[in-house]
Amino acid sequence: MGRVVHFEIHVSDMELAKKFYGEVFGWVFEDWSSYAGMPYFGAVTGDANEMGINGALMQRRGAAPEPGQAMNGFACTMGVADYDATEAKILNNGGKLALPKYALPGMAWQGYYMDPEGNLFGIHQPDKNAK
Repeated sequence: MGRVVHFEIHVSDMELAKKFYGEVFGWVFEDWSSYAGMPYFGAVTGDANEMGINGALMQRRGAAPEPGQAMNGFACTMGVADYDATEAKILNNGGKLALPKYALPGMAWQGYYMDPEGNLFGIHQPDKNAK
């Protein structure tokens, strides 16, 4: 026990968030609002036979994060096949750069972004030649 099995991203504009994560990462959403008693959309993030977890978008219950404020929660990082192409999708769909691409030497390329709601997330492209 103790392994992460689900995540939730708090959003103010559900349709905008569904469009952003659907366009950038190819996520598919299922309406679970009747179970949650609020706007709540399950996020199917990939094939169940591949490594990873599913999560949800849920209705934010307060103000959105202020730009530049300290992280308050967990940052999710998505594995990607092509860092630069994914970065372009993020920026073209309303996301913003938070921490530019950098090498984890001998392991991967990593960077952080904000979605249109101000939520922080990372992307990670494995690459043993990263330096």
